[in-house]
Amino acid sequence: MKGKSALVTGSTSGIGLGVAKALAAQGCDIVLNGFGDKDEIEKIRAGIEADYGVRAVYLFADLSKGDAARKLVEDAIEAFGKLDILVNNAGIQHTDFIPDFPVEKWDAVIAINLSAVFHCSAAALPGMQERNWGRIINIASAHGLVASAKKAAYVAAKHGVVGLTKVAALENATSHVTVNAICPGWVHTPLVEKQIEARAEAEGKSIEEANKELLGEKQPSLRFVTPEQIGGMAVYLCSEAADTVTGAHFSIDGGWTAQ
Repeated sequence: MKGKSALVTGSTSGIGLGVAKALAAQGCDIVLNGFGDKDEIEKIRAGIEADYGVRAVYLFADLSKGDAARKLVEDAIEAFGKLDILVNNAGIQHTDFIPDFPVEKWDAVIAINLSAVFHCSAAALPGMQERNWGRIINIASAHGLVASAKKAAYVAAKHGVVGLTKVAALENATSHVTVNAICPGWVHTPLVEKQIEARAEAEGKSIEEANKELLGEKQPSLRFVTPEQIGGMAVYLCSEAADTVTGAHFSIDGGWTAQ
């Protein structure tokens, strides 16, 4: 992938960082994006350049706003002259029963988990179409295929991401621009860690007990998916071997959706 450039949203930690490093390991220049401590982000950025011999930049954007999401893509194109790969990964979570679900939380989850995917894709596609090559990878979720209680906004958004993936794939099917979704199960990310801590506190259990129960309810493997495993799938989807793979969703969920 030397000479290719990629924007990975939400890539200062967790899944996004795993994907960014996997692409960088293949020689891809990287645009990082996400929240976090300024010094820590710079350490991550510099580390990618040092470890993989690629260029890496960091760009901040409030992805809850459509204009900001589109500008992020424009800035990424300006940074490297083009954008070959877009990985829509940024996401947030809130859990509550539907009657109690705060409207502002619904709006935020839909905006960042779904609308930002649309806006970033809309901004990235023209350049990919012009060059007749591009890869869009949407990080959906097992919750893009099945549901869980108290996750109305997240499940709705991730189902929407899977549907949007199919539409974008069909619109570009005759080109070498592919659009696919990866649907992870439980990955031990900061987002999931917060859910585990909340569960442990609510039920008066240890973190270890909460971990076991979380996995036991959904993920038959009883093992967390790793960001590196998701990164490996992203590398495949960006390869020439996957040139006719489009509009597909790939479950990496330890058997969750096989049940």
